[in-house]
Amino acid sequence: MMKAIIYEKYGPPEVLQLKEVEKPTPKDNEVLIRIFATTVTKYDCWVRSSTAPPGFRLMSRIASGIRKPKKPIIGMELAGEIKTVGKDVKFFKKSDQVYGISLNDMGTYAEYICLPEDVVAIKPTNMTYEEATAVPYGALTALYFLRKGNIQSGQKVLVFGASGGIGTYAVQLAKYFGAEVTGVCSTTKIELVKSLGADRVIDYTKEDFTKRDEIYDVIFDTIGKSPFSGSKRSLKKEGFYIFTTFGLPRLLRILWLKLTSSKKAILGAVDSKSEDLIYLKELIEAGKLKSVIDKRYPLEQIAEAHSYVESGNKKGQIVITIRP
Repeated sequence: MMKAIIYEKYGPPEVLQLKEVEKPTPKDNEVLIRIFATTVTKYDCWVRSSTAPPGFRLMSRIASGIRKPKKPIIGMELAGEIKTVGKDVKFFKKSDQVYGISLNDMGTYAEYICLPEDVVAIKPTNMTYEEATAVPYGALTALYFLRKGNIQSGQKVLVFGASGGIGTYAVQLAKYFGAEVTGVCSTTKIELVKSLGADRVIDYTKEDFTKRDEIYDVIFDTIGKSPFSGSKRSLKKEGFYIFTTFGLPRLLRILWLKLTSSKKAILGAVDSKSEDLIYLKELIEAGKLKSVIDKRYPLEQIAEAHSYVESGNKKGQIVITIRP
């Protein structure tokens, strides 16, 4: 048996309950991981409450379960230690320290999880489990979209939502690729974004970046709240407008932009690839990338962690520690 956070109905954070459940057994191509740390993301909150962005809620409900959740354990990110390997596993052994992401089946709000070996990688040696678990979703998402946006050295990149779980990595990775980076965030988060390497930071509570004369090669909206028309004007003719979050009204505007302009809009789903986790590990160990952790909570206080994420005040990631 193992401890896990279960939700049997959609609703507020209080639907999350700590229970004893059956410990999983790995298939031939899977590893059994003892999880020491996971995170709470905005996506976890959407799944728990069944409140996807406007226009996608019915689709989300069908995917996760009409009347009640199909998968009672949520959570995507993890860092931990391999306890057992299936007979077909090639690249891992017992006691390996790993980090990774479970995008499809979730399930990281638990002491143990079974995953295919191609969605995990050896944990960065210079990170704790808590620091490592805060990497996969945000960093993989930022890396995926910056690559899709054909990021180049010398370009001007604006990151909207630069202090969030994706934005903190988008700033660092854009700088690593040689871009001149402008971060957009609220007043209390300016110093954090500066510390990540942003060349300049705009406080959106005091200034609309689209009112400046600045033109960008890439505008990376990590939270789906950048002013659409103004952002389009602030983008170079062949520039890229990147979205990781959007509702149906914005999707229609994005499609119209793609049909009527040389400016390119990028959206889509992120893949989890072990080679990208290895690439990120190398950057981390070289001192080029770090995780930003706002708060840590024990597994028993995960409802409080969800409430904090939903408050909109978090910086970087919220980590959940799972101790033996």
